[in-house]
Amino acid sequence: MRAVELCQRWGVVLVRTTLGLVYIWFGALKLTNDTPVADLVRDVIPFATPAWFVPVVGAVEVAIGVWFLAGRALLYLAPVFGAHMAGTFGVLLFLPGQAFIHGHVWELTMTGEFVVKNLVLLAAGLLVCTSCPASTRTEVPAASALRPTADPAL
Repeated sequence: MRAVELCQRWGVVLVRTTLGLVYIWFGALKLTNDTPVADLVRDVIPFATPAWFVPVVGAVEVAIGVWFLAGRALLYLAPVFGAHMAGTFGVLLFLPGQAFIHGHVWELTMTGEFVVKNLVLLAAGLLVCTSCPASTRTEVPAASALRPTADPAL
């Protein structure tokens, strides 16, 4: 197979798998309180967060990751994934001082770049959630194959 054919056949599966692995990895870091973004996750919420908040976010991320890896009922994952991703953009709204240099939206801090790149993850995740897995695709038969054929015995 040519490289293009391989990418066309397995590209969505590869994106789904990598999204799942990244979600599990980042979620596990939050579950164990070993994440460098714990303060950012807490600070973006406009009210006081309990100590269990970041680990719960981590558990949700692990669940999303497992769901991506399972590859089943992905249309149901889309709103959960979309809501989680929307929450990541809270940094841009609620903590602009951490996202932008001198308040200029075109000058991103490292945190701002970290958040804005989530646009790519959002697009990739929605593509995966709305794409049919390669193993379940069925070819539409040609119109001629749908017409009944005359029985030569008649």
